[in-house]
Amino acid sequence: MINNTTKAHLALLGANTIYGANYIIAKGIMPDKIGPSAFVFIRLSCCVILFWIIKLLFVNEKVEKKDLFKLALCGLFGGALNQMLFFHGINLTSPIDASIIQTATPVLVLIFSIIILKERITKNKVIGISLAGVGAIFLILYGNKVQGTSSFLGNLFVFLNACSYGLYLVIAKTLMKKYNAITVISWIFLFGFLYAFPFGVNDFLSTDFKEFTVNTYLTIAYVVLFTTFLAYLFNIYALKHLAPSVTSSYVYLQPVVSFIMVSALAYIFMQEEYAQDINLIKILSCVVVASGVYIISKPEKKINLKQY
Repeated sequence: MINNTTKAHLALLGANTIYGANYIIAKGIMPDKIGPSAFVFIRLSCCVILFWIIKLLFVNEKVEKKDLFKLALCGLFGGALNQMLFFHGINLTSPIDASIIQTATPVLVLIFSIIILKERITKNKVIGISLAGVGAIFLILYGNKVQGTSSFLGNLFVFLNACSYGLYLVIAKTLMKKYNAITVISWIFLFGFLYAFPFGVNDFLSTDFKEFTVNTYLTIAYVVLFTTFLAYLFNIYALKHLAPSVTSSYVYLQPVVSFIMVSALAYIFMQEEYAQDINLIKILSCVVVASGVYIISKPEKKINLKQY
């Protein structure tokens, strides 16, 4: 029987694998087919419906009025602001740049956790985050050369997205101790949709849906069902059983997933333009990142002091 802690780590593995693929998949249709704000509008509107259907059918739980403010903050930082910043950022910069910048999230979460949750910094967390950080830096220095140009503004948006998401994880943790995960995520997306509505509705209405291809619809379906619906469920479940610093540490896997996707395109689908992106340094970097996440996931050894 798999315990809840193991399930939480598996959920984080799934969520960040989805996120890692999303950098390349989502950028593929922006801005030619749809603008970033319209994309976020679709993402939030579809998922707020899905989450509330599940809540009304399976989770009969009310929230206290005093917690609505925290839920509203989570909706801002984890629903609207972070998604707006991410999609506008990925629209301007390279997918690999974005996935690497996201590795700042664990450090930001640790800072917020120390301030808000008074979380204890353990040896495993320091070693694991440092090791994974080294691997991520190697991926930056020797990183994947992808088509498209980097952008300071785009990179800034992605960094601010990491700040927003990190703060959301810490605030949401305080709610997960009290409510069902579905209850929390339903309210987060409701508030997020309300915040994003005035910024996205006009772009959505002006989108030329006649120009959409099958690939466009499949990409939107992936972002809605996998990157948003499933990934948020996985993350919020993990947050119930793990500390925010552990949850955020899995972001280091996202550049690794991007690297694996490039490898697959190069050697499985025989797209030669990607073959030059594969080298020993990148492979070692991926191993270092994975090792760091493994160390963070290991429980600290407790010293049993006995009196004789």
